[in-house]
Amino acid sequence: MADDKHLEDTGFEEEELEAKAYDSRLMKRLLKFAAKYWYLFLSALVLLFASTAADLARPYLMGITIDEFIKKGDISSLNKIGVYFLLLVLGAFIFNLLQIYVLSYAGQSIIFNIRQLLFSHMQKMPLSFFDKNPIGRLVTRVTNDTETLNDMYTNVLVTLLKDFIILAGTVVIMFRLDVKLTLISLAVMPVVIVLTVFFRIRIRKVYRNVRTSLAKINSVISENISGMRIIQLFGREKENFARFNKAGEDYHKAVMSQVVTFGLFRPVIEMLASLTMALLLWFSGLDMLKGTLQFGIVYAFVNYIGMLFQPINDLAEKYNILQSSMAASERIFLILDTPIEDDSGTVRLTDAVRGEIEFKNVWFAYSGEDWVLRDVSFRVPAGETVAIVGATGAGKTSIISLLSRLYEIQKGDILIDGINIRDISKDDLRRITGVVLQDVFLFSGKLKDNIRLNETGISDEKIIEAASYVNADSFISKLPQGYDTEVMERGATFSSGQRQLLAFARALAFDPAILVLDEATSNIDTETELLIQDALGKLTKNRTTVVIAHRLSTIQHADNIIVLHKGKVRESGNHQELLAKRGMYYSLYLLQYQKDDGVPV
Repeated sequence: MADDKHLEDTGFEEEELEAKAYDSRLMKRLLKFAAKYWYLFLSALVLLFASTAADLARPYLMGITIDEFIKKGDISSLNKIGVYFLLLVLGAFIFNLLQIYVLSYAGQSIIFNIRQLLFSHMQKMPLSFFDKNPIGRLVTRVTNDTETLNDMYTNVLVTLLKDFIILAGTVVIMFRLDVKLTLISLAVMPVVIVLTVFFRIRIRKVYRNVRTSLAKINSVISENISGMRIIQLFGREKENFARFNKAGEDYHKAVMSQVVTFGLFRPVIEMLASLTMALLLWFSGLDMLKGTLQFGIVYAFVNYIGMLFQPINDLAEKYNILQSSMAASERIFLILDTPIEDDSGTVRLTDAVRGEIEFKNVWFAYSGEDWVLRDVSFRVPAGETVAIVGATGAGKTSIISLLSRLYEIQKGDILIDGINIRDISKDDLRRITGVVLQDVFLFSGKLKDNIRLNETGISDEKIIEAASYVNADSFISKLPQGYDTEVMERGATFSSGQRQLLAFARALAFDPAILVLDEATSNIDTETELLIQDALGKLTKNRTTVVIAHRLSTIQHADNIIVLHKGKVRESGNHQELLAKRGMYYSLYLLQYQKDDGVPV
């Protein structure tokens, strides 16, 4: 990481937001994504009404069959009813199947669009956003949270309406069959309502704890996998496992609390359903003994009570999905509402960029007024090489970040060919700048694709030419599959020196007007450094080059050397001029070379 990078914020305040079970503002935004597929939801709604009608008709039809045809021995009518019942069952099956397919297709299409939009938006975010958000949190947004929304679109948005239709339709039919039995069946509903309100209050707190704990686990896992090399080198496996174990225990407790809450709600509802059934059988049995009630009506009521309590039982799951969706959507929209990189520049650069760089009274801080650079001014003529040296934390790497507008300055101006970089399109600005970082990142995929970075305009011949220029072809050609070799994650199978050579080839393949070497030779062995030094002369010829290095041997031939200290330019000049001044550069030179010369430091 950059030597002057500010500390990351790894808090989980975003997870701990107490989401509402239903937020009309969020729901309106979610429905906008569904609007494109209105015809699918309309089709699902029609299928829903058809399947619900078929479900509601079956008990009613069976009750009539028992009282009107079975008791009278009407075989002809019984055969017709049997056919009608079979058609109802088949119709309900087909309608339900089509409804599930249509809703699933619509839900997956919506989630695909949201996920694409979210990933595209994140790619346009400034680096400061990624400094403050752990990788695990962002991965959770694109994967888990979007999938949670899928559950809402497929299992709540339309099916919740089905539950209300079943409830209303069941009550209406029950009243039509027998008012007294209906009132007896609804006697426990006040208790059900009270339990549902209590459950809603309790599950909000429980769900909040579950999401917070899960986010912490994801962050711990992601951080540990990314830093596994350091963990193993320093033998910190036990300590890191203890940290993960603590996060795992917190998540386990939160999930068990959720399980207990659901575990209590469902059995209580089922107990109330059984109590309702007992009351129904008691009173209906007495009426049947008196001869005032037919058995077919009792049979229908027994079925309708099951249909009455099933949506209430499902309410717990749907409420959980709805609350999960509200919380997930709030976190997703929090990212989508975060402003992307400011790119107000309208100036388009031509291929005739000279590459002159000028910093004019530049002040920069990552946060507040904790200045990393203080009133920095210098000029790099086109085609020349400037080296920036200084102790760790002096602000060297920040200059590179500002030159590419990865961060924005607070005061001053940065010019390229006399044009303020704020006025230049970021795409153009980064197109003319080739950067070789100290920590080289290689993507999974073919080696040649890591050099061209999916830029179709760079041919295989140009890739080979760039690799040969920096002497990378010497080791690539020895690989079994050459430039088609599959690169493992982060290039783990390549040495540091090989990764640096590939980074050089990558920068050269894009033929930038400005070349930036951010401590590019610090991780390279002597033999590999000789290969690179051989290429550097050709690379920097007639190309503006900015070099950051701790090893002064690599920058002695630079046209100008700038010494930074605590964010300020303290000295500048070529190697011999700075030595003659016997200032800070001279002190750095002595620290690196006196010991080798046998002179005490």
